[in-house]
Amino acid sequence: MLVLVVALALSAPSPARAAGRWESGRVVHAGAKRTWRLYLPPVVAPPGRSLPLLIVLHGGGGRGSGMARLLNGRFEKLADRDEFFVAYPEGRCHQWTDGREPEVSRAHAEQVDDVGFIRELIGDVAKRHAVDPARVYACGISNGAFMSCRLACEAADRIAAVALVAGTIPLRLAPACAPARAVPVMLICGTADPLVPFAGGAIQLRKGWKERGEVLGAREAAARWAALDGCPPAPSPAEELPDLDPRDRTTITREIWGPGRDGAAVVLLTVRGGGHTWPGARQYLPQALVGPVSHDLDGCAAIWTFLRRHALPRVPAGMMKRS
Repeated sequence: MLVLVVALALSAPSPARAAGRWESGRVVHAGAKRTWRLYLPPVVAPPGRSLPLLIVLHGGGGRGSGMARLLNGRFEKLADRDEFFVAYPEGRCHQWTDGREPEVSRAHAEQVDDVGFIRELIGDVAKRHAVDPARVYACGISNGAFMSCRLACEAADRIAAVALVAGTIPLRLAPACAPARAVPVMLICGTADPLVPFAGGAIQLRKGWKERGEVLGAREAAARWAALDGCPPAPSPAEELPDLDPRDRTTITREIWGPGRDGAAVVLLTVRGGGHTWPGARQYLPQALVGPVSHDLDGCAAIWTFLRRHALPRVPAGMMKRS
């Protein structure tokens, strides 16, 4: 549980209005009401055509609405341009059961079935709208990143690709992660993240506080996913991305493992000097608490560019509505 992520700029003004519309969704899963907000682009898919679905997971202590504000409505603007749905689900007790230890949060202690909930969300949205079952994606920050990783491990039949920001693979989850297929993965991790250590180890909100589970380091996590995906063991030479804003004192390098089975790839974006933050998003808490935001990259655009390249093998018609 990363309680510091609860802020997510909830008091900040709402982002500029996109051209589409919002609707609310809910299901009863495992006896509990679970909810989300869904953004629909202005162009509705005509008969015979379906659109991708992107599921965006908030951090520990956060909310879906706060996640949309944190990102300045950037995914909605991309959805207007490229025509896809965006879902912002709510975790139980503002947490996701992401595979870390039971003592991490109440949701973990109660073993909330968030993988099952996300499966139901996908099925419910598909009943109401023309969702392409081969192009369902997940991404998130912190607790939401770890949950996206768990979805890649346990719901690879529904999730085509994932992106993890300020999160890697929970150490407790790693031995059991055996996806049913090669899953493309992007990781965006800061070397100055004060909460989730870039080199791996224990998560602590502050020195001396209770640990919140252990995680693999960013490079180890990328290499683990590369092995799971059948990628070559060595990545491409590190590529320096343009330093678009020298004032933020961050720089970014990109490494790529792949291609692997079925064209899968693993991408690691290392944000040197970056904190527990989403590149191009808001500085939701002071740098002294979470580290700096890098403005050398539009994180949402980079994630969508990566995800949209990948798709599941074609799913038989109607299967997703039955899941």
